[in-house]
Amino acid sequence: MDLLKGKKALIVGIANDHSIAWGIAQALKQAGAELAFSYAGESLERRVRPLAEQLGVSFVQQCDVSDDAQIATLFEKLGAEFGSFDILVHSVAYAKREDLSGRFIDSSRDGWRLAMDISAFSLVALTKAALPLLNPNANILTLSYYGAEKVVANYNVMGVAKAALEASVRYLAADLGPDGLRVNAISAGPIRTLSASGIGNFRRLHKAFTNANPMRRAITIEDVGNTALWLCSDLASGVTGEVVYVDGGFNVLGMSEESQA
Repeated sequence: MDLLKGKKALIVGIANDHSIAWGIAQALKQAGAELAFSYAGESLERRVRPLAEQLGVSFVQQCDVSDDAQIATLFEKLGAEFGSFDILVHSVAYAKREDLSGRFIDSSRDGWRLAMDISAFSLVALTKAALPLLNPNANILTLSYYGAEKVVANYNVMGVAKAALEASVRYLAADLGPDGLRVNAISAGPIRTLSASGIGNFRRLHKAFTNANPMRRAITIEDVGNTALWLCSDLASGVTGEVVYVDGGFNVLGMSEESQA
């Protein structure tokens, strides 16, 4: 399958081989794309570089997305490596662990700022910095979750940040559409990733989701990767500003059988 043959993609936010970003990376690579990776901090480098080697990725750069100087350095180095590129995948989210349990009303001011900056504004900052390098008809993709739309226990400030992220997708799509650029989000069902481990009672949430969604199964990083491939290819050439659900149909339910029992 050569849907992305000749295309170049930067994937921001790989943490390990359980990351949604890793599922996307594999799908894009299999479709013929040349990849570049960015990761958050030094502690993740030992996990990310072996993954890069698996896919033959030579460009691997650390970038703290809350630091404009590091973002500028990322794209300066990427420009020297790629010249220009076609796909930006934003798979970045973070909140303080103490803000991901208990009541939303107890969220801290600093925690709110941190979650908004890293989980939402970083998409805007990365997109703006990437613009001089993006080819015509380029694609920008980010990752959201149902907690942006409905209240999910313990998701708290991250739900608000994801709501801001989804709104940012729509505004960016409107800004960049006249230039031929598309901006979309995938809202994936709960997946056991490194970031998900910080959410209070996540195992219970994951089990309840698996039992309740119409497909009665967990969502995988491969599921998300396949949808990302579609959105980043010409097959989705008329799609922008959308939040596409990859959640086994969970978002269409009003009340599951389990909740009625």
